[in-house]
Amino acid sequence: MSADFDITREETDSKGRYATVVDGHEAEMTYSRVGASMIIIDHTGVPDALRGRGVGQALVRRGVEDARAEGRKIVPLCPFAKAQIARHPEWQDVLQG
Repeated sequence: MSADFDITREETDSKGRYATVVDGHEAEMTYSRVGASMIIIDHTGVPDALRGRGVGQALVRRGVEDARAEGRKIVPLCPFAKAQIARHPEWQDVLQG
């Protein structure tokens, strides 16, 4: 159902960002780093032109996959990311509990 999007990732010592451009519109998900083992997803932004296409979900999925691969936990402060993770039980192993 969801398409594969070309998602890029940028990360500094304190922050990170996932982004993808679809049909000339950029969507992003940003996070703050808390040490080496935790990230706080603080924002997911998807332009109206891309809504309903699974772009935001793809960004959250990529964050979950990277966190799992890197042994990090996620605190989803962003309401969208929190709702996406709540809808996917298979993603909840990366939640900071």
